[in-house]
Amino acid sequence: MLQQAGNMTEWQRKSPLEWLTYVNKEVNILAAEKHKYKGWVLTVDPVSANILLANLLENGNVSISGILGHAVQDVEIVSESTDAVKEQLAHLFMPGESQTYSQEELEEKKNSLKNWLEKNHIPVKEEGESQRTLCVAGVLTINPPYGPEDCNSSNEIILSRVQGLIQSYLALQQ
Repeated sequence: MLQQAGNMTEWQRKSPLEWLTYVNKEVNILAAEKHKYKGWVLTVDPVSANILLANLLENGNVSISGILGHAVQDVEIVSESTDAVKEQLAHLFMPGESQTYSQEELEEKKNSLKNWLEKNHIPVKEEGESQRTLCVAGVLTINPPYGPEDCNSSNEIILSRVQGLIQSYLALQQ
């Protein structure tokens, strides 16, 4: 069912750039039927105006809530986020073992893998605007941080073989 413009709330009438100003801010939300929500805005869907809120719990867990855009009556910013909170929110949906690497570390990993592949007679070149993607034989790409899970190819056989090679390479690095 489509909503007519006349039924849109003030929240829904905002532009995506206006919604962006709420991201990473702690807010109080008043929604339909006097429901109240408080939390950190992770994102606002640009089509539906739905808000994704995170509440950082004392035990280290996180509670995520979705508030439907058409139900939002008022949003009040309570506080700005600190760098620590921004970092925590940014890493909510990353795999547990994900690591962040400096540009130098990524460059070193890329060059080391590229040299190893070339030593094993596998054609590889650097691609992309910042030359961060490795392209193997024109049919497979390896993106940072250059692990087996960072390979992409429509050819399953090549994908599987190169992933195996990278696992061998990583085992040698240990």
